[in-house]
Amino acid sequence: MAFYAQKKERNLERKEKGFVIAVHRDRYEVEILSEVLYAKLKTGVYYNMKNEMKFPTVGDEVDIIINPLGDSLIVGTRERRTRFLRDNPTPGMGEQTIAANFDYVFIMMSLNHNFNLNRMERYLTLAWQSGGIPVVILTKVDLSEDANEKIRLMKESAVGVEVYAISSITGHGMDKLSKYFEPGKIIVFLGSSGVGKSTFANTLLGENIMETNVIREGDSEGHHTTTHRQVIKLPNGAMIIDTPGMRELGMWEADRGVCQTFEDIEAIICKCKYKNCSHKTEFGCAVKIALQNGTLSKKRWINYNMLKKESERAKQKETFFVKQKRKLITTKKEPRRNNRIDY
Repeated sequence: MAFYAQKKERNLERKEKGFVIAVHRDRYEVEILSEVLYAKLKTGVYYNMKNEMKFPTVGDEVDIIINPLGDSLIVGTRERRTRFLRDNPTPGMGEQTIAANFDYVFIMMSLNHNFNLNRMERYLTLAWQSGGIPVVILTKVDLSEDANEKIRLMKESAVGVEVYAISSITGHGMDKLSKYFEPGKIIVFLGSSGVGKSTFANTLLGENIMETNVIREGDSEGHHTTTHRQVIKLPNGAMIIDTPGMRELGMWEADRGVCQTFEDIEAIICKCKYKNCSHKTEFGCAVKIALQNGTLSKKRWINYNMLKKESERAKQKETFFVKQKRKLITTKKEPRRNNRIDY
């Protein structure tokens, strides 16, 4: 009788919709009706080879079964509007989702030694691919002697993207960003350690909630003050997703992102005489002409080709992982053969 009573009680377990606000390795902070609780993944759902369930990340809406006596149970990840992917730093693990369901991607870079156009183009490529709207935020404008030149170079590189130079200390340029922080909007912060993400968040919050560290003067490198991904709610109802600083951002499949980041190059390629132009020896190659007359910089062309190749390799890697998963599932389905000989 106790077994049937327990089974009946399980059937009464109801799924609730939750919002993931922080990720701590194998544990999650989930908000349900303004209440925050801890939860873990249901093993049978997320570690089952037959399922295609995506592991939750910050910003995700999830189905959760509440446990009042301990950690609750996440039993499903709902469909995402947007998601920021990168190649997982752990070898052989495929893609890694940094954040989900955001509206804007604030790509933050400081105007000191951290300034790097190639790295920005990489961030922009993955930001466009995510489905969110990228916005370039150049921090520490008060500490840069050649800020105007760097801002000009950034605007030339970030085609079709708004570029803002700010200082969280003096407040320079902060008022121009208010249009992005509307109630209900979610903004994800991306950038290397030491660019001022935590200081920027503290300025928006109006109090020192996020821990900050002093950067090294020699190379402007900072420490990881943000140790895990988390959602921070602003007083007006807008939300920001702060992420740990990423010095390396491995490309995942991002064909669409490459095309949007380098739309100026894509437009030049369309003018080539031959559709299958290799841009090396062909007569009437628009890319060769642009490189010769200075319309297209050689550095930008090299970076375009590099990111294009990385995206193609990532696509092949993704196809490999899918095939391996299907192979494992098929192998498990095959019945065991009886090798015993019946004389």
